[in-house]
Amino acid sequence: MANRRGRRDVLQTLDDRELLRRYRLDRAGIMFVVDLLRDAITSPTRRHNAITPETKVITTLRYLATGKMQQCSSDDLGLSQSSVSSHHPNTDRFPGVVGVIDGTHVRIIAPSEDEAVFVNRRNFHSINVQIVFNAACKILDIVAKWPGSTHDARMLSESSIRQLFERRYVPANYHLLVDSGYPCKPWLLTPYLQPRQGPQLNYNRAVVERGIGQLKRRFHVLHREVRLRPEKVSKVIIACAILHNICKVRQIAEPLEDGGEEDIYIPQGNLAQSGLPYRANFTNLHFRQAVAPCLLRTCDGIKNYHSFTAHHLQLLNARHRTQSVNGLFFRCSILRR
Repeated sequence: MANRRGRRDVLQTLDDRELLRRYRLDRAGIMFVVDLLRDAITSPTRRHNAITPETKVITTLRYLATGKMQQCSSDDLGLSQSSVSSHHPNTDRFPGVVGVIDGTHVRIIAPSEDEAVFVNRRNFHSINVQIVFNAACKILDIVAKWPGSTHDARMLSESSIRQLFERRYVPANYHLLVDSGYPCKPWLLTPYLQPRQGPQLNYNRAVVERGIGQLKRRFHVLHREVRLRPEKVSKVIIACAILHNICKVRQIAEPLEDGGEEDIYIPQGNLAQSGLPYRANFTNLHFRQAVAPCLLRTCDGIKNYHSFTAHHLQLLNARHRTQSVNGLFFRCSILRR
């Protein structure tokens, strides 16, 4: 069915299953996003051929889902290329864990400024992204501003997450889990590189599901080379994070196709080891019994984390912004020029 402008009304012609496949949201989810953004994206012109907020949202969702700009205009939406251009996992309780820090590189074209600093260790240009997920893989915090050459440990050391924990805004008995690319600290627990049978092996097996895979399965634009300036790529990443959380809140299942998990990078050399004795005690205390492979289940402290975060943002890096839209709360940091 086409409207009077000759554009296909996919919200009326496609069922929820097809909308999910193409746009990652069902009709109710799409309209939820449209209503959030309507005032900001409604065209000020009264021309008869003005693009509606619904079409703008659908076109953007298609781009984020596929990573192909031309795919947006081939969906029979009646837009020219120029118009386009301008299930919940099982969990076991894991004591005192606020969330899991995960990271990924989003490939970009070579920027015209500071090109060299965007080349990562795998020799392609990227934005290095740091994300904190909770047990349901909902995003609590995202930093999408660092050039690809930046080490994960530096990103964390200069983030407000570290300040929240080290200034004790988050209680001492709560922790974040990370991979081996980070230093081990009393609040930041890394896996054992050569775990022994027993508590150490049980501890390493506690986390098998990674939020980055879910995010990229939803939005394939994050798999491809994003052909935009770095500061715009940063905004694309944040938009995907917001939409990912909307899907989580609305219990919209992730796509079935594979998202292509990344290998975990284990760096050479010595990192700060101040948390190793604490981790050993934590492991022996809580992991004497084997645990079934599962995703972490955060405890009630996550509510404290939210309240602490909101309460003390004024003390933190001015580049961090709080995103709170109808209860979809997380913090983000983006690249600015």
